[in-house]
Amino acid sequence: MSGLLILLLLAVMACAVAFFPDEISRLYGRLLNVLRQKYEQTDVQNLPQQSCPAENNETDVAQSKPDLDVLDCRIRQTNRQEENGVVDVFSVELCGTIHAPGDNHHAVLVISILDVTDGENNARPVQAADSSFFSHNADLGRLPQQKTTLSEWTSVAKLRTDQFLLPRKGNRSLQFNISILSAQDDGELAGARCSYLYDNPSFGYMDVQDNIKHSKTLAVALAFAVSAVDAKMSECEIELIKKWAKDNIDLARSSDKAEQELDRALNEVIAFYREGNKFDCYDICREIVEIIPVAGRCEIIELCLNVAKASGSVAAEELRFLKDLANWMEIDGERFRELMEKVIPLEMHEVKDVESILGVTSDMNTEIARARLNKEYVKWNARVTNTNPDIQSQADQMLKLIAEARAKYIQQDDSVQEEKKKPARSTKKVPVKQGGIK
Repeated sequence: MSGLLILLLLAVMACAVAFFPDEISRLYGRLLNVLRQKYEQTDVQNLPQQSCPAENNETDVAQSKPDLDVLDCRIRQTNRQEENGVVDVFSVELCGTIHAPGDNHHAVLVISILDVTDGENNARPVQAADSSFFSHNADLGRLPQQKTTLSEWTSVAKLRTDQFLLPRKGNRSLQFNISILSAQDDGELAGARCSYLYDNPSFGYMDVQDNIKHSKTLAVALAFAVSAVDAKMSECEIELIKKWAKDNIDLARSSDKAEQELDRALNEVIAFYREGNKFDCYDICREIVEIIPVAGRCEIIELCLNVAKASGSVAAEELRFLKDLANWMEIDGERFRELMEKVIPLEMHEVKDVESILGVTSDMNTEIARARLNKEYVKWNARVTNTNPDIQSQADQMLKLIAEARAKYIQQDDSVQEEKKKPARSTKKVPVKQGGIK
């Protein structure tokens, strides 16, 4: 097992070196510099550097007396009732003074959020659901006076926590940046910022990127396991896996050294399997379930199916192993059969496994089995006249298999039921009269 871990670590390292350069990091850095310049160039009277306590102690915040001559902010985590149920929200509250050029000046509110868990030098913006930088904009209407003072904490926005993405899961330090802008020229009338500690329950966008990279490494490990299940590991299977690995790791933007590292890692995994070593694929599948959604898991199963068919035929043990992988990755039977039907033609099956191909099992009652086979019959009968000869051929073979399944799972069971309905034959002996027949 330790040898496997070393090989997987090598693969992970190779993938990490070869994967996309972190261009997004530079983007975040540029955004942070813009924000800093903005704060440094703004009048101190209009942009105080006060902030709420990072510990989120609401009692202390409520009892604190903000300076009403400037604008201050605080964050409260609460919830609200909506049509689809209760949602968690950040309530953004302001207190203090907004200085406008004159009375009845039209103002707008802009809120952005930075994740400063790793320090301001490594700050990351919070993203919206569409991967853009999160920004909340609201029309505040006309300020009644040139100097408008909010003497009490006033909620100006309720931000749903499910409408933005943080960089990482877990405890995060968030910096809320609030600006009151002039609707006429976008000039800043007042601004504030405050910090809030938030326990993020979901994977962040950086977690997702890391999980995708890691899942591709695990996918390669499972693909090699499929290749080795029949103890053959043909060259066509190996080449298919190598090509998939390189296609899914953008080597076009990496160095020659990175590509060499990837080749070395793949070759060492191949040697590991060819020496007869094995590992527990169940653990790999469970890890995949934890880090990527069903769609990503289906892509991994599709890779494994393509590996199984690369040699031209698929053995019974390979199909059993593929079915186990799908089950361990929590891909339902119907979806697995759709993927298998898409990738592996029926003629490639060395053994026609009715359960795997049609989804009919011996423990089904007659009605369920009949409904299942009728559904498959309608689907494949419609393809008999397809213009693609390969699809026609597959449809003809599937209809024959469906007929065999009917005979095995339905007609046989119907015969047993009919037999049970027949009255039992009497076993009582009729007495014979003495003296014979007259």
